[in-house]
Amino acid sequence: MIKIYLSVLINIIILNISFGQEIISGTQYPFPNFRSPLNINPPSNAGSFGELRAQHFHTGVDFGTNKVEGHPVFAVEDGYISRIRIQSGGLGYSIYINHPNGYTSVYAHLQKFTPSLNSRVKSEQYKIKSYEVDLKPKAHELQITKGTLIGYSGNTGSSVGPHLHFEIRDTKSEEPINPNFFGIKVADNVKPTISGLYIYELNGKPFTEATPKIAYSVIGQNGVYTLKSNSEINIFGEIGFGIIATDKHSGISGLNGVYSVILEVDNEIVFKSIFERLNFNYSRSLFSYIDYPLKIKSGITVQKSFKDPGNPAEIFGNLINNGRLNFTDGKIHQIKYTVLDASGNKSTLNFKINAKQSNQPLKKITPDSEERIFYFDKKNEFITPNVKVQLSENSLFDNINFQYKTKSIPNNSFFSVIHSIHNLLTPVFKAFDLSIKPDASIGEFLNKAVIVNSKGVSQGGTIEGEFIKASVKLFDDFAIKIDTIAPTVTPLNISEGKNMKGISKISLKIKDNLSGIKNYNGYIDGNWVLMEYDAKSTNIWHVFDKLSPGKHKFELVVEDMKGNIKFYTVNFIR
Repeated sequence: MIKIYLSVLINIIILNISFGQEIISGTQYPFPNFRSPLNINPPSNAGSFGELRAQHFHTGVDFGTNKVEGHPVFAVEDGYISRIRIQSGGLGYSIYINHPNGYTSVYAHLQKFTPSLNSRVKSEQYKIKSYEVDLKPKAHELQITKGTLIGYSGNTGSSVGPHLHFEIRDTKSEEPINPNFFGIKVADNVKPTISGLYIYELNGKPFTEATPKIAYSVIGQNGVYTLKSNSEINIFGEIGFGIIATDKHSGISGLNGVYSVILEVDNEIVFKSIFERLNFNYSRSLFSYIDYPLKIKSGITVQKSFKDPGNPAEIFGNLINNGRLNFTDGKIHQIKYTVLDASGNKSTLNFKINAKQSNQPLKKITPDSEERIFYFDKKNEFITPNVKVQLSENSLFDNINFQYKTKSIPNNSFFSVIHSIHNLLTPVFKAFDLSIKPDASIGEFLNKAVIVNSKGVSQGGTIEGEFIKASVKLFDDFAIKIDTIAPTVTPLNISEGKNMKGISKISLKIKDNLSGIKNYNGYIDGNWVLMEYDAKSTNIWHVFDKLSPGKHKFELVVEDMKGNIKFYTVNFIR
């Protein structure tokens, strides 16, 4: 359900913000109370709010840190530290600060916290014997003032390079809000780039990989774009549009996402998407917002200007028939795209269409051989003696004609036939349950069974009666494999009998061949010690603290998801 803040978007409010630009908003925020979290001047933007990432909409802004770690990070406003978290993936080292005005600032991928916070976190890590911690101090415990140093920028978690990921969230709902509304932005006078147009022949059918489409080249400069052909487009029937648009900021900036896409037909707005705020529960709706099949097949990102009925994202406004437009009157219509960035820089694309039968027919949809409809707003299941596919209500973005077939086993590494569950080009909103019956040959290895996809990646697996069950997020080909191999441990700077004096830490790598790392524990002389772990690099290390001189024994125990355990032991001198 579209919330109040989006319903207000029907009556656009234009706010003047720093750098003399304009930005569309439906809410008055407490601008400009917040300061920048970094003292880097000039600031650079490595990622924008709402940017279209591989698996989700980006929920913050990424500040560049000149490709290095260790820049001081400061509280943007008075408040209290409400959360201190460490993850081996995800946001890595992160801090949350609740502010009196009802908003929360988030600082992620930090290299480290301040010494006092590091000490508090380390005490908790040893208490619960875990590298990953999630502390939630009370309001009176860690009061903080605007401009206070809280940590240092880094590259921890799922970060792919040094930067500061920064968010502003509504404290009550935890929904991220575009930080530009709080004065936290970089200078920007660069207009968005429009590089392509797509037209889709919908005609009352769900959008799929088979939906006919035509791509049109776009030319322009200084924010004014037209079609390269500069001629009318003949189309007829129910049509959807899509656009390729990106943005850059002034100075150092990569390709970022745009803030808003507005589509008009004959001066009437028929579709609008605005990245003012997001909802974590709907992050996978990205797959419906874009032409997902085209992205998977070619890597091209087209933002659809029509909404699938099962897309719950709260980014849409001014929808007429969900952006599905009927052109059957034989008349010429003026189409206009307006694309804005978060600083109000605007680009437009204008072209005309003639609502008559096209001389360039779109590719026709090939009829499906069998009708087995899965409805987006209902529970759906497909069950045979050897496989169960069970989707909860609202797991799909639109109705699909579900397809299933089996494939022969290419070698002896599988313990079931290959089950082809629909196809990879159809996105799924919610994970669904998949159960596969293994071959009798699995025997005593049943408890080592996992379900793998077409790339051989484990989806997990638990025993449920005669089946192995997993929760999967994509349609694909699936089969059963067994995992009887323990993880591997590779020492990087330690060996038997090595003198580690003058060396600050023990460094190793840990990997697993299939089911994935479940847990890891390090010991020195039989006492648990903190092992820090970076999942993306598979590096694991222990920083020496208080350790008496002499001989010592280091042990590392690593377990995978199927209970296979690797013991690594080495003696060293310190």
